Amino acid sequence: MAKTTRRVAVTNQKGGVGKTTTTVNLGAALALCHKRVLICDLDPQCNLTVHVDVDPMDEAASLYEVLLGRATLDEVIRPTGVPGLFVAPASVDLAGAEQELATEVGREAILRNAFEASEAEPFDFVLVDCPPSLGLLSLNALVACDEVFVPIQAEFFALQGLGKLHEVVGLVQGRLNPNLSITGMVSCRHDPSTKLAKAVLGDIRDHFGDVLLESVIRRNVKLAEAPSHGRTIFEYDASSRGADDYLALAMELLGEDVVPLVLPVRPFEDDEDDEPAPAAETADDEAPPPTGTSASNGAAEETPGAKETAAPASKSASTEPDSPKPAAPESSATTTGASNTGAANTTASRVPPADGKPIERSSEQAAVPPAPRRARATPPSPWAASGKTAAPRTRPNPET
Repeated sequence: MAKTTRRVAVTNQKGGVGKTTTTVNLGAALALCHKRVLICDLDPQCNLTVHVDVDPMDEAASLYEVLLGRATLDEVIRPTGVPGLFVAPASVDLAGAEQELATEVGREAILRNAFEASEAEPFDFVLVDCPPSLGLLSLNALVACDEVFVPIQAEFFALQGLGKLHEVVGLVQGRLNPNLSITGMVSCRHDPSTKLAKAVLGDIRDHFGDVLLESVIRRNVKLAEAPSHGRTIFEYDASSRGADDYLALAMELLGEDVVPLVLPVRPFEDDEDDEPAPAAETADDEAPPPTGTSASNGAAEETPGAKETAAPASKSASTEPDSPKPAAPESSATTTGASNTGAANTTASRVPPADGKPIERSSEQAAVPPAPRRARATPPSPWAASGKTAAPRTRPNPET
């Protein structure tokens, strides 16, 4: 019995709602549920291609060559890191495909013809990631697929976008693809704690009924981190909430509970390149000995010179009587204090430091008394040379 392939276009003309993330991780979840899945990138931004660790700038054939008739679909399909998941990558040249196909007859059915001409082993699911517009690329996806899957955000603008998308699907269904229908909507980046999310999803369910799936994709930072490593959420962190949500979504689409495969843990490239840091060398001959000690056989001993030098200073500080010190000028803010135990004196600076603590001075600096400030020389008075005295100044009386 021939295998029936479900072709699903993942689309929404509103950007940033999770189309690429849903296409990649839903495809990986279906592959882990023992299905053979092909994901196709029709977005010129090539985000899906990068998500599965494929370089969109390489010279290999992509869906751009398929649309222009330069390659077949079988020639561009590549395997990914998830068993059973394959990708048809995109290239940046897709941005000019609409202009190049402007005069092509039947240009809206090129992708459908490529699927029908494929001789590869049939797939259980084909998921097509559409650009955030309703141009020729999205039209090719809608004509080639029989189902439309719509990722949405529980916000006000999501309601307006759904109305336009429903209108376009109706036009394609009536003129180009009578089998096309919207079969699923899923809330991405869902925050169940907000009243807005509950209200928007309630309005969508009232209008579309059971098309709105019960599964939701909650906000999860792991879903945003996985593309930077070129991995699906199941390769990056299979224990995250994002992996649980997409696995539940896949089982809801299948309509059955399946025991999924468990992927082996692959180390990241950064982890493979990392080497243990060498232990720090602690040779005694490389470490400088502390002041006043000498390092010998790994033990620090006091040097005789340091002991002899420290002894007179301690003796003089403890036995000699206090000698009178010159008085500091009134304008000076310096304060001195001596310790009876031979410790170093502490002196406050003229300008106190920012932390308000006094500046510590060593014993050698404390032994030198501060020099007194020299008085400013007063210039001689011109009256002194003549022997006269200055006449006192008198303030004129305004009354006279």
